[in-house]
Amino acid sequence: MDLLDESIVPEHARDAKHEAREFAAEHIEPNAEAYYDSGEYPWEVLEAGMDAGLVAQDIDEEYGGRGFDLAEVLAIAEEFYRADAGIALTLQLASFGCEMVEQYGTDEQKEEYLRPIAENDQISGLAVSEPETGSDLAGMTTKAEAVDGGYELTGEKYWVGNAVEADWLTVYAKTGDGEDRYSNYTLFIVETDSDGYEAEHIPEKMGMRASKQGHIVFDDCFVPEENVVGSEGGGFYVLADFFNHGRVVVGGHGLGLAAAAIEEAEEFVHGRNAFGRTVNEFQAVQHTLSDMRIGFESARALNWRACEKVADSDDAGYWAALAKTKSTEVATDCAEKGMKLHGGRSILTDRRIARVYRDVRIPVIYEGANDIQRNLIYRQSR
Repeated sequence: MDLLDESIVPEHARDAKHEAREFAAEHIEPNAEAYYDSGEYPWEVLEAGMDAGLVAQDIDEEYGGRGFDLAEVLAIAEEFYRADAGIALTLQLASFGCEMVEQYGTDEQKEEYLRPIAENDQISGLAVSEPETGSDLAGMTTKAEAVDGGYELTGEKYWVGNAVEADWLTVYAKTGDGEDRYSNYTLFIVETDSDGYEAEHIPEKMGMRASKQGHIVFDDCFVPEENVVGSEGGGFYVLADFFNHGRVVVGGHGLGLAAAAIEEAEEFVHGRNAFGRTVNEFQAVQHTLSDMRIGFESARALNWRACEKVADSDDAGYWAALAKTKSTEVATDCAEKGMKLHGGRSILTDRRIARVYRDVRIPVIYEGANDIQRNLIYRQSR
């Protein structure tokens, strides 16, 4: 059973997919349970991913990357998240935010900040959400006040991947108070060793435990003027475009997790006996497995169609929201059905299905909660 077969994947993305599958089998799957139990940052797997050329390689070749496009990143995401979501998220967050610097940054910014990421000498992150604000991008309160030579950042950010580990972050902060609330925000490159930058890990999470998120406090943290990404006041629009690409990839997170849930369920019911026959022989079980496959195949077809639409900038916001919502919710449904089919064994923490069940609760939230995605789908379909 190869749920993540390559037939739906564009030919140019298949090599990246094969590389990701081989890497996941060798480095992610064997370490998934141990890192889930320990909750430690998987530095060794991350470094192996760097050596394999599968981390931060969506950066253009001009700056040291491999120039992976959206389809290649999605193909990698499916394979990595099938193996383990926590480790996979760490690998994909190592260059988070770089796409915006590459598209909107200056030549100097690209050379100084993108090249070390592409060459795997540094890792990055993106700071948007705040302790009291998540999906409302025009409601963030962290401020960037203009001062001589740059800006001073004051406020807090939350749920920031690599807040502690990163060398620099792209930070979203308020620079204006105009009536157009969407034009009041700007993106900055902030080095994490700057004075006024303090970060700590967020306490234990129920899922994706091998990925570390942090809480940042900015206390008059100075950022030079040349570290503005794009133009002052343009941050919201840059971020919205970035999230269109990101939501397609998050759909891939859901597809990988759904595949893992189906694999575990199929294996268990074919090897478990009850009432004188294997569990898979019961019609109710067959229908449950069929529903899982129907949901998965529907989500995967939609996600790959959305990938093409977003790559072509064809109603990107609409298609990205569709893909993210459908794929992450199918993952949740498959995990729940997989738990039911496992019966009492589903609650054992050493079971892969139990890890998947916890992990699927997270992608429905990040990159814009799914209720927000439904708002976007409705507004952009009219």
